[in-house]
Amino acid sequence: MSTQLTVLALLTGLVTGALFRFLNVPIPAPPELPGIIGIIGIYVGYKVIDHFDIGIDLLEALGL
Repeated sequence: MSTQLTVLALLTGLVTGALFRFLNVPIPAPPELPGIIGIIGIYVGYKVIDHFDIGIDLLEALGL
């Protein structure tokens, strides 16, 4: 993972969050800790399945 890319992503998020607050509009993310933890859980679950290289191709299974 690129440190530069991570820092740019963080800066983009900070500027976007500041802009949303400045314009007094709600952020498109959960504003409470349980919501943020849920997003982290989704990411970790994705990485666990990816690590074990298991899963199915849903489009193929549906015949699409």
